[in-house]
Amino acid sequence: MLSVTDRPILDFLTAELSATSSDPLYRQLENALKQAIATAHVKRGGVIPSERVLSQVLGLSRVTVRKAIDGLVSDGFLDRRQGAKTVVSSRLEKSLATMTSFSEDMRSRGLEPGCTWISREISRPSPSEMMALGISGSEKVVRLRRLRTADGVPIAIEMATLPARFVPEPQAVGDSLYDYLERNGALPVRALQRMQAKPGTEEERRLLDAPDDASLLIMERRCFLADGQIVEFTQTKYRGDVYDFVIELMR
Repeated sequence: MLSVTDRPILDFLTAELSATSSDPLYRQLENALKQAIATAHVKRGGVIPSERVLSQVLGLSRVTVRKAIDGLVSDGFLDRRQGAKTVVSSRLEKSLATMTSFSEDMRSRGLEPGCTWISREISRPSPSEMMALGISGSEKVVRLRRLRTADGVPIAIEMATLPARFVPEPQAVGDSLYDYLERNGALPVRALQRMQAKPGTEEERRLLDAPDDASLLIMERRCFLADGQIVEFTQTKYRGDVYDFVIELMR
């Protein structure tokens, strides 16, 4: 028997599978389920219809359905839970091969990015900020500290430091810093990044609603304009229990 929540995703999958494709049926179902996740027809942590229901409604064999789900579990899109339930994985992945903003990352996964501002200030730079941004002590910097969310769930704490000449009015920055920089002709075109893991402080765990023993994945990024100026130095602390970093290697 179908549940009320099954019908929308089943209608979506039926429409997706009706398109002509030369791919094997299990691969078509894999792609349709990926699209359903990306377009939020089923939310992260949400339960997908059972293999039996998928087989009956979509007219596919149980072997085909199971192979498609096995592939998505292996790739990290789905998780199997006790009670024969299969849910959309709550973990998020970020590629290290492309320079994208937090907002772009979340929207590409069908999630609504958001932020809660912690502080916005203009100040003299610290010695480490002077080195990171390549500026002198006489130049002012803007520090933007905020809690980043996806569909309202805390994901990361972000501290962005920029020369004040690029952000003369910190209060004008909305949810997306990169949208602001693009509007003002200062969107970075390349970046250098490094990553490390550290235990979270009590305040950081509280802000992120993370377990007491949670480690944080810390990404430091220096961003450059086309003329070589350093426009941004950002330290982002991600919840290690919900975020994975992925890089493609080729030989």
